[in-house]
Amino acid sequence: MAKTFIPKGYRTTLGMYDTQTSIGFIKRHFEDALAKALSLKRVSAPLFVEPKTGLNDNLNGVERPVSFDIAYADKTAEVVHSLAKWKRLALKEYGFYAGNGLYTDMNAIRRDEQPLDNLHSVYTDQWDWEKVITREDRTLEYLKNTVNSIVGAICKTLDELKEKYPVIKTNIERNVSFITAQELEDIYPDMTPKERENAYLREHKSAFIMQIGDKLKSGKPHDLRAPDYDDWALNGDILFWNDVLNEAIEISSMGIRVDEKSLDEQLTKANKNERRELEFHKMLLDGRLPLTIGGGIGQSRLCMLLLGKAHIGEVQVSVWDDYTIKVCSEADVKLL
Repeated sequence: MAKTFIPKGYRTTLGMYDTQTSIGFIKRHFEDALAKALSLKRVSAPLFVEPKTGLNDNLNGVERPVSFDIAYADKTAEVVHSLAKWKRLALKEYGFYAGNGLYTDMNAIRRDEQPLDNLHSVYTDQWDWEKVITREDRTLEYLKNTVNSIVGAICKTLDELKEKYPVIKTNIERNVSFITAQELEDIYPDMTPKERENAYLREHKSAFIMQIGDKLKSGKPHDLRAPDYDDWALNGDILFWNDVLNEAIEISSMGIRVDEKSLDEQLTKANKNERRELEFHKMLLDGRLPLTIGGGIGQSRLCMLLLGKAHIGEVQVSVWDDYTIKVCSEADVKLL
């Protein structure tokens, strides 16, 4: 069910022409800032993979990938949900070394995305990035430093955007507040995870919510995470307060990736032991892949946030339900 709403009195700051040029500006400048901050090189990446490789991201484990047959190869392929696993294999194949990494444009179709609302679309575009690290780097301190570098790149991009388009009044808190999902539950025990995020971000404006995936004291996780890419003890989400929508908006899910020990533990916890037979997972369990940190940064969400847009359809082209189209039309919000 769609849950789109347009805040009363909302009017876009930039028209459609300037919006299009500003999107290009944001993407160019942020890519440069991110690559410099994290020592990343741009690479090409797949739109689809073979299911048997185990390389597709299973997300929360319930989403159905879009699949199709390849007539003259006698094979079936799946459109990627993300490149969380592929990137790690690519770092090995391309010969990257500790301290360096890659980033790429990732485009995906998430057919089961729900609800369709101001932030969620069946089309996903993000910068997927991954970096080789050492065993000694698998710490909360390293994770936090990386988060600060990413937020710094976002703020730098916003500064440059506002210099080009002075009419933009978006502000982002540069100082990130770090909190674990359990600490968040302890502070707001009677709230849902989304309500907790809103309550915390309303006060702190920029936050990194850590350790997502494992069960909390309540017996439920803050949010679901696949067991075979992030280490649930060393991951998290970057969120900012969105003044236009008056709610928290997640810009990135990221983390230090599983090593042999954490993968073994998380596959058991998630009851996904059958994945141990997939080639990617065998390589991980055998220690044949580099240790890495990585994540995805939403391109449309970042553009939406920096440009002060009320709906993600104002910065990306997708297919929408009739309710969303009606609500936006009545509010004079132009969907691309």
